[in-house]
Amino acid sequence: MLLSHRLLLALLLVVSMAPAGLAGPDVRATVLSIGDGDTIRVLQGEQWITVRLACIDAPEMAQAPDGANARSYLQSRLRLGSSVTLRPQTVDRYGRTVAEVIGEINLGLAMVEDGMAFAYKQQLTHCDAREYLDAELRASRSAYGVWLVPGGITRLLDFRRGRSAGCQSRPGDG
Repeated sequence: MLLSHRLLLALLLVVSMAPAGLAGPDVRATVLSIGDGDTIRVLQGEQWITVRLACIDAPEMAQAPDGANARSYLQSRLRLGSSVTLRPQTVDRYGRTVAEVIGEINLGLAMVEDGMAFAYKQQLTHCDAREYLDAELRASRSAYGVWLVPGGITRLLDFRRGRSAGCQSRPGDG
């Protein structure tokens, strides 16, 4: 009896930790917090979920001022307590649900369009790649946000590599 009770508790724990709605139908959720330019926390039913916005790569918070600008932009477009639709795609290596987030608009696409994030070219397979790449092209031609620097600011992978070598996020900034 005690063993079956422990097994049931273990099963409930595993189920409660599993990301909801993966690679399935759209799900509704309520925004709880915004971590940075491409990470939010939502409440889906009674489950708290960390969501990584799919299809985009926003600057890290350490990439001043671009990381803070991306977060502020997302906060201005996505109010706490608002309802959003998630289009889940997968779970990343950090256990976050990767999903397109739709409020009044597709938030990731708006961030790319307004120069607050890059299209994440390596992960556009479940997104409308052409739409994201076209939005990025328009932002780069208009020199919005991350595109104020010709070619755009340092991408995440290069930023992480350069951070240990003391590189800065914007060439020429001192």
